[in-house]
Amino acid sequence: GAWSCFDEFNRIELEVLSVIAQQILTIQQGIKRGAKRILFEGTDIPCDPSCATFITMNPGYAGRTELPDNLKALFRPCAMMIPDYALIAEICLYSYGYKDARPLARKIVMS
Repeated sequence: GAWSCFDEFNRIELEVLSVIAQQILTIQQGIKRGAKRILFEGTDIPCDPSCATFITMNPGYAGRTELPDNLKALFRPCAMMIPDYALIAEICLYSYGYKDARPLARKIVMS
């Protein structure tokens, strides 16, 4: 099935989000029922249970809207954060056999 990822999803206008919520709900209900075909926007289409929809959001920025509750219920949240690049570099350097990896890792990340 097709996988889709909608970036900056909460920048879409509220009216459009409501339509998308209904469309995603139709697909998810078809998958839960184990349906081979679903009626999507008046068109009979095949339903592949391996399809998936993902969204990314950056809440709190200007111009971003809060997702409606009916749309929030269709997705599982996953919080992301900026990785600690210095720690990652330090672990890599230690794994390569460096004895004093911490200062080297800091230098790598600063450049």
